[in-house]
Amino acid sequence: MSALLDQKVLKQVREAFAELQQPVQVLYFGTKKDCEYCSETRELLEGVVAASDKLSLSVHDIDEEAGLAHQYHVDKAPSLVIAAQDGDETVDYGIRYVGIPAGYEFSALIHDLLLVSRRDSGLNESTRAFLKRLDQPVHLQVFVTPTCPYCSRAVVLAHQMALESPLVQAEMVEAMEFPELSDRYGVSGVPHTTINDGAGSMVGAAPEDYLVAEIQRALVIPVN
Repeated sequence: MSALLDQKVLKQVREAFAELQQPVQVLYFGTKKDCEYCSETRELLEGVVAASDKLSLSVHDIDEEAGLAHQYHVDKAPSLVIAAQDGDETVDYGIRYVGIPAGYEFSALIHDLLLVSRRDSGLNESTRAFLKRLDQPVHLQVFVTPTCPYCSRAVVLAHQMALESPLVQAEMVEAMEFPELSDRYGVSGVPHTTINDGAGSMVGAAPEDYLVAEIQRALVIPVN
């Protein structure tokens, strides 16, 4: 049992994982260089994945496996990718975590595992229709802190959009672990969602239609 997961939490996780449907692959990227939360993130993931035989974990070094890290658009450690496992094929939906999914973000991690296992975003039909019409890439970065009770909702929404559209990549970014990145995008409150490297942004855990509208503005798409 992971030291980061007590018996009570593990029991809740196992109960939630009773709803897992299809296999899910978690790819962890760490580094042997200075990385404050790499070992804790790996330990946390090992404990979570051990709770269901529908989950698997592969462990990678961002420096020693630079080609694989580039393939999955990973350039920071610790990072993790939540992907579908279909037979021998790993299907990448663009769902990322940059930094440890601790505190309230742990619930987002569990939700995302269930989300990918269903292979269904669960988004509203209007949001699905908008994402289906996308013809250019969208990169969502949701800055969070472990003590923010509203951040997990913003993370899950971004990840739902990534699951729905191959043109969307969405990542949680732990703001305190990566202060230079937070400063670059002027993050002063969380959750803070940045769209396409600052072309658009949204503060707070807003509903689907708010995020859709902000993506439209960032991409200069006429609002219907």
